[in-house]
Amino acid sequence: MTKSDQALVSPADIPVALALLTRLPVPANDFSRSANAAWAYPVVGLVVGALAALGGSLAHYFGLPTPLTALISLSILIISTGAMHEDGLADTADGLWGGHDPARRLEIMKDSRIGAYGVIALILGISARWAALWLLYEIGPGVATAAILASAALSRATMPALMATLPHARSSGLSQGVGQVSHPTALLAIAIGAIATLLLTGSSLFGALFWAALVTFILAQIARAKIGGQTGDILGATQQITEIAILFSIIA
Repeated sequence: MTKSDQALVSPADIPVALALLTRLPVPANDFSRSANAAWAYPVVGLVVGALAALGGSLAHYFGLPTPLTALISLSILIISTGAMHEDGLADTADGLWGGHDPARRLEIMKDSRIGAYGVIALILGISARWAALWLLYEIGPGVATAAILASAALSRATMPALMATLPHARSSGLSQGVGQVSHPTALLAIAIGAIATLLLTGSSLFGALFWAALVTFILAQIARAKIGGQTGDILGATQQITEIAILFSIIA
């Protein structure tokens, strides 16, 4: 079966997306639809967000301090994905600002070692998410739960958008292995993320969409200019930064 013969949506896409984006034990053996399964990335966000929200709600129920409650939710977000998006953020910071030409930047991004730019990006990114969750839990566990679910879903909807609009920057790697995502698949992912955010946060959708789109556009232009396209690290960095932007837009 050729790519054009495959259906846009299949129930098997959800476990494939979960296997690609998380460390959750899901039965997914057929990755021939990896590119088609990108529509389910926001669904993965809802699953991961639900786990994090559940952990935070339990912590709140047992009377743990708000900073610790926020930290528990954040830890679940990181652990359930194997910190793959955080790793992408660090590698992106190191590569895009540590190299003087596209080839050197891609080489740095592929290096498993972390540099000063990566460390700073991780500290700032994790601190920003912790601060946002802290503020949300101070407002109330219901508001925090909605924000966690919405930001996890909508931020992951930006990844298929980049995969559909930017070329692969290298001939190998996770993003290249997934394949080219079609525009209908990317649009479906955005629709799912937007609908989930609307149902969860109401009018906060408009601010969340604005900041997610703006951040994604800026990062896409930087990636195109500096390395000629997108990689798995660029996708991970985009997810992280848009998640931060969405969380703070909901607080505002």
